[in-house]
Amino acid sequence: MYETSQLRTFLAVAQTLSFTQAARRLGLRQSTVSQHVRRLEDATGRPLFTRDTHSVELTEDGEAMLGFARTILQAHERAAAFFTGTRLRGRLRFGASEDFVLTRLPEILESFRREHPEVDLELTVELSGILNARLEAGRLDLILAKRRGEETHGELVWQDALIWIGAPRLRIDPDRPVPLIVFPPPGITRARALEALEAEGRPWRIACTSSSLSANVAAARAGLGVMAHTRGLIPPGLEPVPARYGLPELGEVDFVLRKGRRRGAAQEAAEALATAILAGGDRLHRPR
Repeated sequence: MYETSQLRTFLAVAQTLSFTQAARRLGLRQSTVSQHVRRLEDATGRPLFTRDTHSVELTEDGEAMLGFARTILQAHERAAAFFTGTRLRGRLRFGASEDFVLTRLPEILESFRREHPEVDLELTVELSGILNARLEAGRLDLILAKRRGEETHGELVWQDALIWIGAPRLRIDPDRPVPLIVFPPPGITRARALEALEAEGRPWRIACTSSSLSANVAAARAGLGVMAHTRGLIPPGLEPVPARYGLPELGEVDFVLRKGRRRGAAQEAAEALATAILAGGDRLHRPR
């Protein structure tokens, strides 16, 4: 028997690769998170993480436990809904950042639709800045998006590094402006890229701008320039820009869930989808 509280804690640590961030997400003490993981490891008789003072990584058995944990928790939620007689229904307006176009988010949404067939799910894919504005205006009920470094709102799904990526054969001339492929304002990665370059006095030019991730990826594959992108979401055919080109560090980026102000059925549906996304969060930074 595996305790559901321990499995939820395990998933949070596995998705954030941080005991501190997992504790913040779950509203627990860090010591409680460590205790849950230790007890789950005792129950399995296997180490699920390798950890030191600087990093946390899943072991091979930890990778296997990911699938088992999701399955057990989903079965638990289905049983609870069945015996309490609750059935979610109504309209749920969900917004997802362009970053997730090439991830396995559709699998999570498909599973949610199967579990809650009476919920009318409306999906909006947009830039994070636009999604946040629409949420504030009451036009969305739940969003999965990036947040700026100084912001604290939202429930952390995971944190990753922003890096420069480009085509494998791309060459950057140090004597010419850096060619950039960017989203239009208010793109968060765009702002971070321009701020980093300007802080180092590095000249730049816009080689391509599009609100479509697919269009920007196509431009990058064609060798038109470099993109600021999340390390865990690098599209096929692109790779990190070598350090020898001296592009500035871009720092970390947080991906968070934010809920709107609607109450009743919409709130219940938003809570259920948020739970499903958190349970499957590791699939969001793995390619389809």
